[in-house]
Order: sequence, then C-alpha cells, then structure tokens
Amino acid sequence: MGPAVINNGGDNAHYRTIAVVDDDSAVCDSMRLLLEIHDFRVRTYQSAADFLGDNPDIACLIVDYQIPGLDGLQFVSELRRRGREMPAIMITASSDPIIERRAAELGIKHVLKKPLSNRVLLGLIREALG
Repeated sequence: MGPAVINNGGDNAHYRTIAVVDDDSAVCDSMRLLLEIHDFRVRTYQSAADFLGDNPDIACLIVDYQIPGLDGLQFVSELRRRGREMPAIMITASSDPIIERRAAELGIKHVLKKPLSNRVLLGLIREALG
C-alpha cells in the first residue's frame, strides 16, 4: 500500500505535514483522522523503505519502533545520515531503556508507549513544530 496524502492547501503546507510510519494500517488511519481534525497534512507509510522511496518534505515524523525492514531507530539513523533532521516521535508497544537511550542519541526527544494519549501526542507535535 502506498502513501496516503492529504493536501489541505497553502504555500507553506509542508510546515504542518506530519509523516506517520507504521505497518499497522489501523494505527495509520486513526492517526491520520486525529491529525487532520487538528489541521495537519498527513502522509502515511507502511515501512521505512516506502518513506525513503518517496522522500517527502515533512515537518515532523511519527515512527513506530517495529516496522518492516529497518526498525524505527535504524530508519531515523538513516534519515540523519542523509541530512534529514526533522523532529521525530517514536511509538512502541513496549518501553525499553536501551531503545530510549538510542532514540535520544538520534535526537528523538520522545518515545511514547502504545496505546497513545491523543492529547499528549498532539502536544508533543505542537512542541516539536515550535
């Protein structure tokens, strides 16, 4: 399944474009709905490879730790290697101090455990976008 793109228009729309990388289509769909309601553009991807193949211009990345191919940390590491420094939020089914430490080393400021609080997620996205 390819990326889903929602365009709410505007010349600076990429400043409010959020990419969600998660192999669970239900998670992608629910995040898309939540973010669209709050006036964000959303691009969803099922894997790191899908995102890297599209190379979108985004303001913030939400990535699941367990995705096909590269895991979330490997994916963000590859983005950093390519000079992509957008803010990132990692989501995971299980909290792990090693994952959290490595995420911090990559500049991922927040690792959230599923199930997510919509209020917390929106607050962190807004904080990341300044």
